[in-house]
Amino acid sequence: MEWEPAIKEFRGYLKLEKALSDNSVEAYISDITKLKSFASMMEGKPGPDRIGITELHAFVQWLDNFDVSGRTLARIISGIRAFYRFLLIGEMIESDPSALLEMPRTERKLPEVLSVAEIDAVVGAVDLSTETGSRNKAIIETLYSGGLRVSELVNLRISDIFFSEGFIRVTGKGNKQRLVPVGRRALREIDVWMGDRNRLTVASGHEDILFLNRRGKKLTRVMIFTIVRQLAMKAGLKKSISPHTFRHSFATHLVEGGADLRAVQEMLGHESIITTEIYTHLDREYLRDAIIRFHPRS
Repeated sequence: MEWEPAIKEFRGYLKLEKALSDNSVEAYISDITKLKSFASMMEGKPGPDRIGITELHAFVQWLDNFDVSGRTLARIISGIRAFYRFLLIGEMIESDPSALLEMPRTERKLPEVLSVAEIDAVVGAVDLSTETGSRNKAIIETLYSGGLRVSELVNLRISDIFFSEGFIRVTGKGNKQRLVPVGRRALREIDVWMGDRNRLTVASGHEDILFLNRRGKKLTRVMIFTIVRQLAMKAGLKKSISPHTFRHSFATHLVEGGADLRAVQEMLGHESIITTEIYTHLDREYLRDAIIRFHPRS
């Protein structure tokens, strides 16, 4: 079996059957390409059907030469496992060698979270006298109120906003759509931004995109990161802030307030509730800190 045809079929499987985003597909293909490169240096240059657990262990040891972190190594192994499961399902191999490959132990890093006061400080740092002020304020409120990913925010459409119902329709990973309730404050700021947006000359193909740059085109992910970091700096926050911080804060504040974990999973668009459970760990950390600070026997 040759590598290229197998990788090509795997790419089609990820895109069509698993409905993964382009970024996710390329991440998987990158992992398989690393294994292919390693195999090309081996004696006989074995194809994917001639790779066994011994070769996979040697591959993992080879990756150690590049100071690969535990988290990155775990991701690569996960990609290799997905590839070999695909080959097994397609009856291109008789057994899955990656099933015996152990995942490295990695510490689960808890995400940075902002308090409500810190979020208010970021919102308050927006200069509403500028032509992008109302837009930037609406962006921050939408990120926090809906727990959106950056890619979901930049692709948000005017037709996705249901003002009277208090919902926005979000297109997440794999083009899966979900309805997310948003607060009155976010909807009000979006409405204010719409007044300024209507004065822009909108570029062709961007007529329904909610958040635009000065040239009337969709904002990039990089621009959202820049906006958030500049506002955090202006607000005097010392934490490492990114757009995703507002998503983490959204989920954490819901869990701390007693929201059902399944409801939080639905609003975040997580395929597995295991991903959402990290916010219960955050909640326990919060409770632990409170006990240490305030309990007389601590």
